Amino acid sequence: MDILIVGSGGREHAIAQSVAKSTRAGKIYCAPGNAGISQVARCVPIGAMEFEKLVSFAEEKKIGLVIVGMDDPLVGGLVDELEAAGIRAFGPRKNAAILEGSKAFSKDLMKKYGIPTAAYETFDDPEKALEYIKTADYPIVLKADGLALGKGVLICNTLKEAQEGVRTIMEDKKFGDAGNRMVIEEFMTGREVSVLAFVDGKDIRIMSSAQDHKRAGDNDTGPNTGGMGTFSPSPFYTEEIDDYCKKYIYQATVDAMAKEGRPFQGVLFFGLMLTEKGPKVLEYNARFGDPEAQVVLPRMKNDIVEVMEACIDGRLHEIKLEFEENAAVCVVLASEGYPLHYEKGLPVTGLERFEKEEGYYCFHAGTKFDESGTLVTNGGRVLGITAKGDDLKTARENAYRATEWVRFDNKYMRRDIGNTIMEL
Repeated sequence: MDILIVGSGGREHAIAQSVAKSTRAGKIYCAPGNAGISQVARCVPIGAMEFEKLVSFAEEKKIGLVIVGMDDPLVGGLVDELEAAGIRAFGPRKNAAILEGSKAFSKDLMKKYGIPTAAYETFDDPEKALEYIKTADYPIVLKADGLALGKGVLICNTLKEAQEGVRTIMEDKKFGDAGNRMVIEEFMTGREVSVLAFVDGKDIRIMSSAQDHKRAGDNDTGPNTGGMGTFSPSPFYTEEIDDYCKKYIYQATVDAMAKEGRPFQGVLFFGLMLTEKGPKVLEYNARFGDPEAQVVLPRMKNDIVEVMEACIDGRLHEIKLEFEENAAVCVVLASEGYPLHYEKGLPVTGLERFEKEEGYYCFHAGTKFDESGTLVTNGGRVLGITAKGDDLKTARENAYRATEWVRFDNKYMRRDIGNTIMEL
């Protein structure tokens, strides 16, 4: 069957590469895609939020499956629109994607069903938020309620910082309408771990764990980004932690959504903090993480389309997920100045090496071909350089070696992706 992937980043490139291996896949399209995705799929100039055009294209091409990769169209209800037109789609419906679309909703859900998370309060009045933070313990965390490209979270160490944060989110609207409402929660300490799972509304299948690096600079300094690199599996995600999460977090979340009349079908992302008091949920995402997908999917043995169809049909219980007994590390190559100010249109060279080396991947995020057919940068995060290895240390060495193959002006990357694993 022919398949349409919706999105344009490194996550969608990783999905497209996995789909291309499927025995179920015919022609593969991506809207809008990027230069790298165009090597495995036909890119069509339709934006991820142009629902009518996407539905019309899927009808015209008789698409058998639409895979929605991005958060905005999921939260906006693209899956609902596709299903209403009789088109099979992978991803949660709008009433389930709210799990990512509203932090207030997800926090209230966790409180109601006893799913471990940080203590919190929700505000839609900045004056009440400013009053509350005068009595809070520091540091505290301020979160814009809605979608903010992974950047709407501020960690404040003092009352002054928190006051500036409230104004930034709720009054200056730095994150747009995402800041109409705000969650203020206690600051948790521990290791952060990301766990992705396939869900069919009632059953859940856990993928391999991963660990992301959100800050722009080495040693977790600088502003929050969409992610500067990641590795999989996380050595800190032990069998004991896995057992606990399966009992108190994973299935509990799926069951809670079903009880609320919002059955979740698609990929559910659990952002966890491994605290001294046990694992707690930092956040939910309603799709594959980016760049987590770039280290998890290359290690998955299953046919991804078969798994996605099982999620849609409610027969995930038939699937046994399998992953390679190895590791993967992704280092993001960004444009200097990301996520604030950066230049676009810079020529990119050196990628031909990836076609010759097994176990190495170059996932495109912000790239395009210019009028002359030259590959150029087209975003803050440009490429996700991923490599596999027998263990994490080897995979890390391989990934950093591969970053040297790529050349473009103002190339920037963190040099400490996976440093924590070097301590083990």
